Amino acid sequence: MTDTFTQFKLNQKASWAHFAPLEAVTTPTAARLVEWADVQPGQQLLDVACGTGVVAVTAARKGAVVTALDLTPELLERARENSRIAGVNVDWHEGDAEQLPFGDAKFDVVVSQFGHIFAPRPEVVIAEMLRVLKPGGTIAFSTWPPEHLIGRTTELAGRFMPPPPPGIQSPMLWGVPEIIRQRLGSAVEDIAFDRHSLLSPALSAQHFRANVERSAGPIIKLVELLSATNPEALETFRKQFDAIVADYMSDNIVRQGFLLTRAVKC
Repeated sequence: MTDTFTQFKLNQKASWAHFAPLEAVTTPTAARLVEWADVQPGQQLLDVACGTGVVAVTAARKGAVVTALDLTPELLERARENSRIAGVNVDWHEGDAEQLPFGDAKFDVVVSQFGHIFAPRPEVVIAEMLRVLKPGGTIAFSTWPPEHLIGRTTELAGRFMPPPPPGIQSPMLWGVPEIIRQRLGSAVEDIAFDRHSLLSPALSAQHFRANVERSAGPIIKLVELLSATNPEALETFRKQFDAIVADYMSDNIVRQGFLLTRAVKC
């Protein structure tokens, strides 16, 4: 019998298979995260929920010894191709961020770009990330604050979706500094935050949404559901989504604010 969390992860594994086209806009922010983590040549680095590998490849180009893990095989296939083209070596793994297949205190740096936030149990994924990090090592990640574009559109989508299984929290809570401090707890010191924007070119709010509907796992599932069960609700969702996007769009650029976190393991 499949438990709630296992089924949730299986659904995620399938739904994120189409994310690869969005790597173009997450590539610049990958460099920002690698810089924020102060990655140095020779360091052992783990990229958790690596997607198509934009952070992993960036860190490898800086000379880090990189290991990367993701739940979705289609994204890892793209990640392997990205490292081959860049001419860097990355040790790629298919696996679960809540059950990292690595020994304790193995890595100098552990990072995640908009990835670990989708693990259903925050306390489990952060415990795993800290477990594999060496004392004195750096944990750094990029997340979406609930008050900005991605947070607002995620909240909107939640109004049209069935409620999540009990115990599964919104990934947008990873964008709240106070909650991050609570989740990291006494295991770390020197917590620091910074804010930047991911810039997406778009001809209109509708173009931006259409791209999201083709690439972002939760929205793909929502559109499939409403197309089959409630086309009028889908039209309402799309209009409200476009209105939110318009608040962040100018000169054919959609600005998506994000939060950077960095801390040192005690």
